[in-house]
Amino acid sequence: MPRLLSVNVGLPKEADWAGIGRTSIDKQPVTGQVAVTELGVAGDQVSDTVHHGGIDQAVSAYAREDLDFWAAELGRDIRAGQFGENLTTEGVDLTHVAVGTRLQVGEVLLEIASVRTPCNDFKNWMGLSGFDNTAWVKRFAAEGRPGPYLRVLATGSITAGDSVEIVHEPDHGVTVRDMFVALFLDRSRLPDLLAIEDLAPEVRRKVEQYLSR
Repeated sequence: MPRLLSVNVGLPKEADWAGIGRTSIDKQPVTGQVAVTELGVAGDQVSDTVHHGGIDQAVSAYAREDLDFWAAELGRDIRAGQFGENLTTEGVDLTHVAVGTRLQVGEVLLEIASVRTPCNDFKNWMGLSGFDNTAWVKRFAAEGRPGPYLRVLATGSITAGDSVEIVHEPDHGVTVRDMFVALFLDRSRLPDLLAIEDLAPEVRRKVEQYLSR
C-alpha cells in the first residue's frame, strides 16, 4: 500500500554558499503527529520566500523510488529529506501523475500544484553532503524527476507510516514531468499547461508571457 515513509522539516540556517546567505534545505525526519496548515508543515520554515513557499508550494514531496534512482546514479544511499522534501513517499509515482491529483495523507488532503526547481543551493548542498554534484542542476533537470509541490486543501495531522491514497486524478493528462519539461526544458510546451484546472498563478503567468511574445 502506498504510504508516507517520512515527514521532514528544516529551519533557516546561515550558509555562505546559499544564494541569500541562509537555507532550509537540510530537512530532518521527525516522529509522531505533525500538523499541516495551508502554509506547510509545522516545524518547517522557508528561507527564500521569493522563490519558495506560499499556498501553491506549501508542501514538497519526493518519492523513495526516485531517491533510490539517484542513489544508484551517485553510488551512495540517500536519506529521507536529503532533497529538501517535506514528505518522502513510497508506492506513488510522483513523476507521472497528473498535476491536480489529490492525495489523502492521514487527516490531510493535498493537491499537486507545481514542481520543484533545481538551483545552485541544491547543487551546493549535495556537494557539502558528500555527493558528486558535478553539473548537478543540469543532470537533475535532464532526468525529469523533479518532485511536486502541493497545496493543502484540508488541514490536519500526518504521521510517518500513514497511507497515501489518490482520491482524485484529473483526466487532462498533463503530468508532473510534463509541467517540469514545459517550464524548464521546452517552452514550446507551455500552452499545454492551460489544460490544468486551478493552474498555479505563477505558472499561468509564465504561460501567458510565452503566448504574448
